[in-house]
Amino acid sequence: MAETFLSPVIDKLVDLQAEQVSLLRGVHREVKSLRDELEIIQPYLIDAEAKLSKGEVSDATQVWLRQMREVADRIEDVADEYFYYLAERRCRERGFIGSLRKVGDCIKTLKSRHDMAYEISDIKQSLREIKERGASYGLRPFEQGSSSTATNVDAPRVDPRLGSLFIEEDELVGIDSLSKEVMMSLVDGPSTRSVISLVGEGGIGKTTIAKKVFNDEVVRQLFECFAWITVSQSYNMEKVLKSMIKQICQAKEEPNGIIEELIETLRRHSETKRYMFVFDDVWKIDFWEVMKHALPVKNKRARIIITTRNTTIANDVKDTPYDHVQELKAWSLELAWKLFCKRAFRFEFEGCCPQELVELSCKIVSKCQGLPLAIAAVAGLLSKKEKTQLEWQKVLDNLNYEFNRNPQLSSVPKILSFSYHDLPYHLKSCILYFGIFPEDYLVLDNKLCKLWIAEDFIVKSRTDDKTLEQVAEEYLSELIHRNLVSFEIEYGVFRMCRVHDLIRDIILTRVGELCYCQIVDENKLRFKGKSRRLSIYGTTKGVLNVVGDDSKIRSIFLFNIDELTESFIVNVFEKFKLLKVLEFEGAPLDRLPKEIGNLFNLKYLNLGCTTVKMVPKSIGKLRNLQTLNLFQSSVQELPTEIKKLQNLRHLEVEPTRDVADYSLDVDRGVVIHKGIGSLEELQTLMSVRAYPSTVDLVKELQRLKKLKYLGIYELTAEIGKTLGVSISKMKQLEGLILRAINEVDIIDLKCISSPPCFLRYLQLCCRLQQMPDWISKLQNLQGLDLHFSKFTNEPFQYIKDLPNLVYVGMHQTYDGEELHFEEGSFKKLKQLILRQLGGLKVMKIDRGALPLLEKLELDSFPLMKEMPSDIQHLTNLKSLNIFRMPREFVDGLNPNREDGSISHYCKIQHVPFIRYW
Repeated sequence: MAETFLSPVIDKLVDLQAEQVSLLRGVHREVKSLRDELEIIQPYLIDAEAKLSKGEVSDATQVWLRQMREVADRIEDVADEYFYYLAERRCRERGFIGSLRKVGDCIKTLKSRHDMAYEISDIKQSLREIKERGASYGLRPFEQGSSSTATNVDAPRVDPRLGSLFIEEDELVGIDSLSKEVMMSLVDGPSTRSVISLVGEGGIGKTTIAKKVFNDEVVRQLFECFAWITVSQSYNMEKVLKSMIKQICQAKEEPNGIIEELIETLRRHSETKRYMFVFDDVWKIDFWEVMKHALPVKNKRARIIITTRNTTIANDVKDTPYDHVQELKAWSLELAWKLFCKRAFRFEFEGCCPQELVELSCKIVSKCQGLPLAIAAVAGLLSKKEKTQLEWQKVLDNLNYEFNRNPQLSSVPKILSFSYHDLPYHLKSCILYFGIFPEDYLVLDNKLCKLWIAEDFIVKSRTDDKTLEQVAEEYLSELIHRNLVSFEIEYGVFRMCRVHDLIRDIILTRVGELCYCQIVDENKLRFKGKSRRLSIYGTTKGVLNVVGDDSKIRSIFLFNIDELTESFIVNVFEKFKLLKVLEFEGAPLDRLPKEIGNLFNLKYLNLGCTTVKMVPKSIGKLRNLQTLNLFQSSVQELPTEIKKLQNLRHLEVEPTRDVADYSLDVDRGVVIHKGIGSLEELQTLMSVRAYPSTVDLVKELQRLKKLKYLGIYELTAEIGKTLGVSISKMKQLEGLILRAINEVDIIDLKCISSPPCFLRYLQLCCRLQQMPDWISKLQNLQGLDLHFSKFTNEPFQYIKDLPNLVYVGMHQTYDGEELHFEEGSFKKLKQLILRQLGGLKVMKIDRGALPLLEKLELDSFPLMKEMPSDIQHLTNLKSLNIFRMPREFVDGLNPNREDGSISHYCKIQHVPFIRYW
C-alpha cells in the first residue's frame, strides 16, 4: 500500500496494540477497530492526494483532506497520552509501596479507560462521516500501481553513497566559460573598487558562478580578506554588517553597535585592504544604498560581486565607469542537452541517451528553457524512472499538464513543482522540513536525519536490519540525487545541506497549504491555521500570544533569537506537554528548568552552543529521548539520572572551548557517572571525561555494542588498557577520538586486539611508544589525526597503503630528522597537515607519491632550512600553506632575492595558491 499521512498514525496504533497486557480492558478492542477504519479509508486518501497534485480537487475536497489531517492528529494525541499513562502506571507499580497504591489507582484507571474509549469512539464516528463525504465528492479507492508516485516502504532504496555523486559546481557544463569571464574582470579590473553584477532569472546559475569564483584559489591570492553575504528578501542590515565584520576580522564573536557605528567599523577595517565581497540574491536597491557607504570607492583593487534577478538593481549599482553588469542568458540547446544526459543517465548508458528516448528527451529538455536548475531537477527525476518510452511519455504528459495548469509561471517553478509532486509521501514529509529553516540556512546532514527520526518520518524496513539513521541517510541521498537538495562540504568532514530559494518557495507554498509548520518571524504569523510545528525567527517576546492556545504543537525551533524570555520557557513546558522536538541551538539560554522532565514525549533536545551549565535530575524522566545535544555548552557534568534514558541514541556533550589550539588542556570532556553501560541503544557518545572516572566505568562501555561514534578525553595509562578491550568489542564504530590527560604519560593502545573494521575517522591525541599495528588494518579509514605521539620512528609505513585515506593531520607526532613519501604511497590522500615536527630536517617525496594531494600545510619545522625540491612531484597540489617556518626557509622562496642568492621559488611556482604566515 502506498503511504499517506495516515501511515505513521497506523504504525503508532500497531505499537499500541502490542501493549496487549498493559492495555485497559476494552481499549484494545477499540484500538483495533480504529486501525481497521484507517486502513479502509487510506485508499480514498491516496486518491484525493493524487488529484490534489494534479490540481483536480474542489474546495470541498481540500476541506475533506484538512479534516482527515485533524483526525490523524487526534489519534496521535490519544496514543501519545496513553503511552504516557502506561509509563506512569509502571513507575507507580514498582515495589511494595506501588502495590499499596493500586487500590487507590483503580478509580483513575476506570477514568482513563472511560476517557480513552470515549475519545476513540468519537474519532471513529468522525472517520465514518468523513468517509461518506469523500464518496460524495467523487473520491474512489486508489488502485496500487496506477501512479508513478505510489511507493512501498519495502521497495529498494537508493544507495546512501549516491549523495557523494551529486554534481559538483565545477562539473556543471557551461559554467566554466562564464566563471572565467568574471575572474578576468576581477584580475584585470581597475586599481580602485569595482562592482560586478550578475543578473538573470532564478535558476540560471548566478550563485553557482559567484561561489566558484569566490572559492577559486588563484583569485584568493589577489585579496587579503573575504566575505560572503546571502542577502535575500528578508535581510536585516544590522546583522549583515555584523556578519561582514566578523568574517573579515576572523572573529569568534559578532561586534556590537548600531548601524552607523557598524558602518564606520567596516570602513575602518576594509579601507586599507584588498577585499572581495559577494552579496548574493539582492532584491532591493535600498540594500546597496546603505552598504556602499561602508565600502570606500578609492580602496585599491577591491572587488564586489552582486547577484540579483532584477536588471534595474544591477544597473543602479553602477556608480563608477569601472562597474559593469554581466547578464546571464539561458543555456544553448547543446549545453542543456549535455547537462541533461549527464544527470539522467549518470548510472547507465555511459551518460548517453538511448536512441529510442532521444525524441522524448529533446521535448522534455525544451520545457526547461535553458535553465540549469530546471534541467538538473527534471534529469534527476528521470534518473529514478525506468528507461522506457512509456515511462518517459508519462513524465512528458505530466509536465505538459503542469505547464498548462500554470501558464503564468516560468519553467523553473513548474518543473520544481512537478518534481515535488513526483516524490513518494515519505520524501515529501522530509523535503518539507526545509521550510522550517530560515532562507539559505545550512543544516548538518546527521542533524537533519535525527530530526526526521524524532518526527517519526523514518520507517524501518521489514526486510533488512538497517538502522533508522541509515534509512534516513538514504532518504536524504535520494533528495540530493533528485537535485532538490544540495550540499557543500565544510572542513572536509561535514556535509551541510540546503535548498535553492526557488525550491524553498515551492516548499513554503505546500507548508502553508498543509499547515505543516507555523512560522513566526518577528512576531508575525506567516500562515493561517494550527500546526504541529512552530518555527520562531528573531524574538520570543509575545510569540505565544500570537500563536494562541495551540496544544497541537509537537516541535519548536528557534533561529537567530536575540532574547529568550523566562515566561516563554515556562509556558512552553506548561502548555505543550506532548512536545517531541526542541531545537534551541545557539539560543541565549543559560538555565534548563527542572520542568523539562514533564515532557515525557520528547525525543530530540538540542541545547548546543548555549550557556546552559547544569542538566536537572528530572532529565531522567524523558524515557523517549533519542538525541541529547549539549555540544559547545557550559555543561561539565551529567547527572546519574542519564542512565534511565533507555531509548537514548545520541549523547553529544562537549564544553565550550576557551582557546583554539591543540593543547590537551583545551578539551576536558564531560563527567559521566557509572551506569552509562545500561544505555544499550547509544550510537553516539561524545565526549566522556575518563579521569577521575574509574576503570569500572570504562568497562561498562563494552555493553554499548551499537556505538558508532565515541570520544574519550583525559585518558590515563591505566584506563587506556581497559578501554582497549572495550573498543575491540565495538564492531560498528565509525568515529573514535582518544585524548590523553597530558602529553607525557604513554598510552598503550596495542591491547586493541580487534580494531573496528568500519572505522572512518580516528583521532589519537596522546603519547604513544610506537604506532599500533592495527591501524594498518583500517581499510575504511578516511581521516586520521595523530597529535603528541612523538614517535622516533617514521609513522608513515603503517598508513601509506590505506586505500581510502583522504586526510592526515599530524601535530608533534614525529621527532625524527627525515620523512620519506615512497612511490605509490597515499594514493587517495587529498589533504596533509604537518605541524610542530621539531626534529625534521629533510622531506623526500618520490615521483608517484601523493598523486592526488591538493592541500599541504607545513607549520613550525625549526630545523628545516629549505623547501624540498621533490615538492615539484606534487602536480595536483592546489594549495600550500607555510606557517611559522624558519626565516631562511621563507626567504629562500622569494622569487626576487635582493642578496643574489639562489631562489627556490621554482619548486612551488606550479602551485596556484600559496600562503605565508
